[in-house]
Amino acid sequence: MFQKNLLFLCLFLVALPSSAQEFENSNLPIIQISTNGQVIPDEPKVKAKMGIIYNGPNQRNLLSDPFNEYDGFIAIEIRGSTSQLLYKKKSYGFETQDDVGDNFNVSLLGMPKENDWILNGPYGDKSLIRNALAYKVAGQIMDYAPRSVFVELLIDDSYEGVYLLTEKIKRDKNRVDISPLTASDKTGDPLSGGYILKLDKETGAETEGFFSAYDPLPGSFQQTYFQYHYPKAREIIPEQETYIQEFISDFEDLMDSETYADSLEGYTQYLDRASFVDYFIINELFKNIDAYRLSTYLYKDRNSIDGRLKLGPVWDFNIAMGNIEFCAGASPAGWVKDFNEICPDDKWLVPFWWKKFWEDQHFRIAIKKRWEDLRRGQLKEEALMTCIDSLTDQLEEAQERNFQRWPVLSTYVWPNWFVGDTYEEEVDYLKEWLEDRLLWLDQEMMDIDQVLDDPKDYFAPKIFPNPFYENFTCEYYILEHETFQFRLFDAQGKLVAQHSDANPAKGNNTFHFTGQNLTAGIYFYQVSINEEIKTLGKIVKGF
Repeated sequence: MFQKNLLFLCLFLVALPSSAQEFENSNLPIIQISTNGQVIPDEPKVKAKMGIIYNGPNQRNLLSDPFNEYDGFIAIEIRGSTSQLLYKKKSYGFETQDDVGDNFNVSLLGMPKENDWILNGPYGDKSLIRNALAYKVAGQIMDYAPRSVFVELLIDDSYEGVYLLTEKIKRDKNRVDISPLTASDKTGDPLSGGYILKLDKETGAETEGFFSAYDPLPGSFQQTYFQYHYPKAREIIPEQETYIQEFISDFEDLMDSETYADSLEGYTQYLDRASFVDYFIINELFKNIDAYRLSTYLYKDRNSIDGRLKLGPVWDFNIAMGNIEFCAGASPAGWVKDFNEICPDDKWLVPFWWKKFWEDQHFRIAIKKRWEDLRRGQLKEEALMTCIDSLTDQLEEAQERNFQRWPVLSTYVWPNWFVGDTYEEEVDYLKEWLEDRLLWLDQEMMDIDQVLDDPKDYFAPKIFPNPFYENFTCEYYILEHETFQFRLFDAQGKLVAQHSDANPAKGNNTFHFTGQNLTAGIYFYQVSINEEIKTLGKIVKGF
């Protein structure tokens, strides 16, 4: 093995560009991939060799060291959608394989055994840590979040910089731990799970799935599309397709009904609300602009275990945490859940049921309670800043080599909002943005459990009785931060009475008018909300 690695190193150093010739060792694990001259495509995967050098915590890893963490075959391809098209630094997906090309489950850098892995190359995220931070925090509060390790990568004599070796989202006892489905599972309890669905762009080799019967916005051209993630589209059988489609259809039908929030017959019979709350908190905390609509996973186990729908794992935070210049993504204020109102023309919108969740006071109460609990622990500002410091400390030396290879500091890379001149400025911006985000969320959470306006309760102003003799009543509905004005005119158009309220209570309101001093006859009234006329009418005072 030593001779083989020595030969690899000699060939590597001969052809290495000058910036990488200086790279001889690292505090991070080193991954070397040799494709034997092949170009790595988008798909299909090509066969290659991979070696990993890792000498343990607090040990230096040298290029001259033997491969001691992995030394074998892989099949590798470029991955990503927009990033693949726009970024020079590519991300990769690979499978570890045995000598004959079959999948080979292995443990890499302390992560549980599997054969599917991701090498994510942060490029537009110049802090280099957004994904690692989100996965680490999510892993502390959710059932599962992808594990990840920073590495430095070399491909065919080329130093490629800092990468995040990450678990791929899969059904596995150490990843998404749900029951396996086989082609023989056609009836009964085995048919009920497990399944993994994905809401995402329709890119990649397998994007088959089914459309929701409900538009994200009434009458919108966009549709919600559920993709099969497990079983894969080429493996799922018709009975399983029918089952999961009907399950989602029944869930969405209920969400569209008036009883969707009923304590016994409502949506909690279909989903695990706690998982939806945790997903909400992580994605809102980091203001992941793709949340709810892209890179969004849902999974369901067998009914005999827990057949409720769960949301997660979380995925892809490269353009989160203020690293995006559109759809209000850079502001520390604002809810991602309101994306449909902010960017209604985007191709991918948030499913309609998130609006319904928000209208359910019990859902918002659960969010508030969970937020308050987490802010005393995992989401304390000190804990989050310590986590950021820990991640950036790991990259103290590697980030310099990364930005020599990819000189993007002080340069706009889509969709940056902030462009720092140094790595330290990029990290400081992330910290300051997160501090401001926590302040905004703390303030919002104080009143999140208050009763919201229900559109179906709204009604146009009403005047009664008509005719009246001594007095009449005006009943009206006020939304938040609205003002009320009432004006009464005689038959010649002269203003004879008026009433206004600059701060009426939200909801139903009543104004009583005393008309004893008015002479009998015909009058005309005008009711305005925020100076906008809502109702005009005629009212008669009797003799």
